[in-house]
Amino acid sequence: MAINSKYQDKQVDTILNDIISVLEKHQAPVDLSLMVLGNMVTHLLQNNLGKSQQLAVANAFSDALINSVSTKK
Repeated sequence: MAINSKYQDKQVDTILNDIISVLEKHQAPVDLSLMVLGNMVTHLLQNNLGKSQQLAVANAFSDALINSVSTKK
């Protein structure tokens, strides 16, 4: 999603491919995949950020997601 990142493309691609492999292994349809990914995001926010930061980061994440799909052709 992010255009500028402090992480190397190779690291991001490796993790992404691992997650895709798990979803494919379970033959998860799009709606189930999105549910799982959404639950993962919620888990990350709730377990790694204070209450005061969670909403701001969730909003930034959703804005980045919307921007990502609206700029793709």
